[in-house]
Amino acid sequence: MNIRIVTDSTCDLPVEIVARHKITVVPLHINVGEKTFLDGIDLSRTEFYDQLPTYETSPKTATPGVDVFTQAYERLAEEGAQAILSIHISETLSATVNSARIAAEQYTRIPVTVLDSSQLSLGTGFLVEKAAQLAQAGSKLDEIISALQETMKRTYVFASLKTLEYLRRSGRMNFAIARFGEILQIKPLLHMNMGKATAHRTRTQKKATARLLGWLTEYAPYEKLAILHAGVQEEAEALYEQVRSFFPQGEVPIVQITRPSARILELARSGFCISKE
Repeated sequence: MNIRIVTDSTCDLPVEIVARHKITVVPLHINVGEKTFLDGIDLSRTEFYDQLPTYETSPKTATPGVDVFTQAYERLAEEGAQAILSIHISETLSATVNSARIAAEQYTRIPVTVLDSSQLSLGTGFLVEKAAQLAQAGSKLDEIISALQETMKRTYVFASLKTLEYLRRSGRMNFAIARFGEILQIKPLLHMNMGKATAHRTRTQKKATARLLGWLTEYAPYEKLAILHAGVQEEAEALYEQVRSFFPQGEVPIVQITRPSARILELARSGFCISKE
């Protein structure tokens, strides 16, 4: 069976991996004032971070409409797909997967299965890449889903955050704690696994980095590891040098995350995406 994989632009997969495995990426919308951009199409990552200080209003993200997913599924059916697996950012962070579910329910030409990755950024990307590899190797749909569900349990994203404010807005931290943290200049950290985003606090950036490295030690060894950052390439490269001893065999990419991922996380410094052995 010809199974094709669909995801959204928060997956942060490098374009060469997307092209190699013929993955369909549905872009989220980036709203800057009255202008709307398609993530990764109308606005590159470099352009976004270069222009960010000049924006009069904070950029916001919007979920793709149901019709956008329906059109993507139809294009793949026209190309000969016999089934589609649509994998998206955790529903605890975005409504994107719900749009995909509605589209899948309405689309009847070929079977479409929607899967909540329980992750964001490359946490989703790792799963999407694995699904595409298994599909190209001839695995059945139920075999792919079973493999992904097992991988989800050992996939983590953790990062140093810019502010506690957006965690407060998301409902994952109350106002009093967030405000107290800002006054004391606390450096927040986010830890994500199986759809659960938890916040941790340290007093200095040095301690925040130490906590990230502590998590790396705790979860080693790895099947895959990647370093994430939001427009701070030099800092990510410095962190790369610090964690060489943790690297699994093969490439360890340094990935600049997309605008939606940055908006959800409010990353100011580097973080990690890992998949345990």
